[in-house]
Amino acid sequence: MAELVKLAYVFPGQGSQWVGMGRDLYRDFEAAKTVFDQADEALGFAISRLCFDGPEDELRQTINAQPAIVATSFACLEASRERVNLPPASFVAGHSLGEYTALVAAGVLDFANSVYLARERGRLMHESGQITPGGMAAIIGLEEEPLSELCAETGARIANINCPGQIVISGAEANLNQAMELAKSRGAHRVIPLQVSGAFHTPLMQPAVDGMAKIIAKLEFNDPTTPIIGNTTAQPLTTAQSVKEELLNQLCNCVQWQRSVEYMAGDGMSAFIEIGPGKVLAGLIKRIDRGVKILNIGDAESVRNFSVD
Repeated sequence: MAELVKLAYVFPGQGSQWVGMGRDLYRDFEAAKTVFDQADEALGFAISRLCFDGPEDELRQTINAQPAIVATSFACLEASRERVNLPPASFVAGHSLGEYTALVAAGVLDFANSVYLARERGRLMHESGQITPGGMAAIIGLEEEPLSELCAETGARIANINCPGQIVISGAEANLNQAMELAKSRGAHRVIPLQVSGAFHTPLMQPAVDGMAKIIAKLEFNDPTTPIIGNTTAQPLTTAQSVKEELLNQLCNCVQWQRSVEYMAGDGMSAFIEIGPGKVLAGLIKRIDRGVKILNIGDAESVRNFSVD
């Protein structure tokens, strides 16, 4: 008998959105249509129309992008389950916001509560960014240690460790600008400001933590049926309580994406399936471990053509 392939499902975060995402899934798969209809009902407005038709500047807003990506990612998953015998995952993980889709995939929350929670997360993060304006920037070509020193000098923070040679820093406007200039002077190949509305994954998001804690306390969380690799620890989350703590911790702390992928690959994952709009995570995973197989499910065509073989 052939050895079973060990799979991880991974779900993208903010920045992967694009106008038109999910439209073909809604048209072609009843399961995906149900997901978008549930999202519209849970949020009280047509997030589906925003995904399908934009406008782009409205879709890109944090409060909209976050639930839109969760809805589209889960629609991809449900369409795949409808169309093909999608093998079960040994682990699930999501990049920042992507953890909210992982919650649904692992049975921690139902979809309606997860997309609602993603909307509230986006709202609270945007409001925190208005209290203390800030931003984020991708630094290409500097490693973690020199960037940590640079951040210590400027008051910026490391926000995402994405893959070798790509780290995102975050901070209040003045701190971030100083850190970006220092990074350029110290040999960074590129410094790319990101289109976000605040200093995400830093202590400046503490108001969002306070707001999310009150909302999370009102929802019923289940223990994950599949271990979730937590952003901040790069370790498996296996209880409802550990998931709640992770959702709050990741708002103010670094997303350890590279270490998360390394943990899963080290545990024998031979294939990663990126489920959701875009192929950002596939690109990162390739740079982390060239020995693993990477598959994508992001639109109707990829659902129809999906095969692990």
